[in-house]
Amino acid sequence: MEACVPGELLACQERLIERRWRGLVWLTGGAEDARARALALWRARGGQAPLWVGPEPPEGLDDAAWLPAAKARTRLGGEHDLIVFDACSPGAGFDPDAFGALSGTLRAGGLLVLMTPDDWGARPDDDYARLAAHPWATEALSSYYLARLARLLEASPQTLRWPPAGPPVILEWSEARAPRPEPDDPEVLTVDQGEAVARLVRLRRRRPLVLTADRGRGKTAALGVACARLLARGEGEILVTAPRPAAVAGLFERLAALRPQGRRHANRFEDHGGRVVFLAPDELSARVERGEAGGAGAWLLVDEAAAIPAGLLGRWLAAFPRIAFATTVHGYEGAGRGFALRFRERLDRLTPEWREFHLAAPIRWAEDDPLEALTSKLLMLDAEPAPPSAAEVDWRRESPASLARDEPRLRALFGLLVQAHYRTTPGDLRRLLDGPDTRLATLGDAAGPGAVAVVADEGGFDAALAERVARGERRPRGHLMAQSLAAHAGSREALTGRLRRVLRIAVHPAVRRQGLGRRLLEVERAAAREAGIELLGASFGAEAGLLAFWRSQGFRVVRLGLTREAATGEHAVMVVSPTDDAGLALAERLARRFQALLPTLLAFELKTLDPWVALALLAEDEPRPLDEAARRDLADVAYGHREAALVRPAVQALIVAAARGEHDETLAALAAWAFQGRDTAWLAARLGLSGGKAVDAWRREAVARLLAGPALSSSRGEG
Repeated sequence: MEACVPGELLACQERLIERRWRGLVWLTGGAEDARARALALWRARGGQAPLWVGPEPPEGLDDAAWLPAAKARTRLGGEHDLIVFDACSPGAGFDPDAFGALSGTLRAGGLLVLMTPDDWGARPDDDYARLAAHPWATEALSSYYLARLARLLEASPQTLRWPPAGPPVILEWSEARAPRPEPDDPEVLTVDQGEAVARLVRLRRRRPLVLTADRGRGKTAALGVACARLLARGEGEILVTAPRPAAVAGLFERLAALRPQGRRHANRFEDHGGRVVFLAPDELSARVERGEAGGAGAWLLVDEAAAIPAGLLGRWLAAFPRIAFATTVHGYEGAGRGFALRFRERLDRLTPEWREFHLAAPIRWAEDDPLEALTSKLLMLDAEPAPPSAAEVDWRRESPASLARDEPRLRALFGLLVQAHYRTTPGDLRRLLDGPDTRLATLGDAAGPGAVAVVADEGGFDAALAERVARGERRPRGHLMAQSLAAHAGSREALTGRLRRVLRIAVHPAVRRQGLGRRLLEVERAAAREAGIELLGASFGAEAGLLAFWRSQGFRVVRLGLTREAATGEHAVMVVSPTDDAGLALAERLARRFQALLPTLLAFELKTLDPWVALALLAEDEPRPLDEAARRDLADVAYGHREAALVRPAVQALIVAAARGEHDETLAALAAWAFQGRDTAWLAARLGLSGGKAVDAWRREAVARLLAGPALSSSRGEG
């Protein structure tokens, strides 16, 4: 089928090129007809770097110009003149995360062509298969999210519509802004970028810099220019980290362009004795823990900091005297605004002279770009929460059908989730509206939600399927927590029973510390009990503060991942709280099994776990009474010359008893020695001691202090 491109559409793109804007062409119709029209536009306006996104390339298209949506991240850092996003061919669907990621790779004058059916939103598309948790079928899901997108595109004056019949609908043109001022620095593209580079190069000790920007503002390239100038002035090593190597590709490209005499090996650049090295968050944290990174004179640049847990950022802040955090404010993943709000308190406390700079001027396109505004609206990249206005807030079970048509409330609710969680993606909005067994509850008033909880039901498998999952022979879609407890903790009951998992819980900063999170969990626990669900559970990155919160709400740890997640640097932890007698028995079995396993895990697989996290986990164990022999052994260590390693079981029991009280650095370090086998060098570095004799004296004093404290008195009473 041949098709031709209407002259109005070609003329429209010429105007986009003149203004350095980009546009979205919404191409509706049957799959074959839509593909023919998209190919006609491809031939007419493909440019130097076109990209076709879909389940398979059209006949005759070069494979290098085609990409399945699942591999969208591989093009981050690249640039395209035309992107065709196929959401109507057989096997195709709309992947919100891929759409969000690729839209930022389109440069000025480019077109993003979205192909959809005429009745888009009437039913789930094939990409919804990822939402269809067992035993749901894709076609049984709702499609409120797609219907919302169709309504917004239909009503948007920023949309270029090309229907199957009739002329195209051309976007409404606003007045173009005056040309922006050009920078004096030839190595940067905007005045903003030049100022960011200058601030990075002038970074002073204990004065961290926070760089924020929307997408396409050149913050990563600014990091690269700064690295080039730091190497030129003789800095020996600059470490760089980000959630994934692709996030800093632009940094190394800019660095290599400015220092052509240097040598680049993947994510390592060397030049005349200096080097810039990328380390993944988990590797960076491990090196800091071993004393191999950080210290006097050390530099660290953190890109996309919003997608990294605040706990890790805090450790790096303490380890590196010169450190900068760069992050996207409104991006396809992470939330710079949420990062700033969550991390500001720690910056104020530890480095009160920290500085902030925002890059506002876009580089790949001009200001007022219609595609940027439209994409932000469709995917809610710029969603912001609205705090409740009244002191009294009401509980409300949100209806996805109603939310999908209430744009202000949906924006406020999603903005709250974006702000509170370090990784909220456009795909999460689709899951909120159309995920099966997903429920939303809020506390708030007419002004907006002050707190939100998102939960999903898991389990309910028959015994035969549960057995196969536990043996690793089957992995049905969804049910992440229930399947993990079956596969890793051997609990078939976690699958045959029913579990409600708290996917997200968020409280607006303006109303925090008012008990809203606790109240939401109480309501969800009661609702789960009424629905016959046995356990309320949650999974999150293991961090001492978060563990303390969940423990205070009656949750117990039942599983901890053995390895750090590469993107976050944290171990994933799972907690449960029973809702009835059957759930209580199951929670007890799971918790006892985990506690029995914990000491050996800490000695081997978890020997590098943060000692504060280890203490929080040990605090859940039942203290073991110390008999007279154990007390005598401890006294020999504290007041005599007995080697502490020879009475390690007694020291471990003493630590478990003390872990239920207030934690301090001494207790954490002692736990790291007694349970994790941390050596003298590690203890000396951690505690600032001079060597082996000082560490030995410290250990005896620590044992003596615990012997005289309330923990041993409690243990003696129980015995």
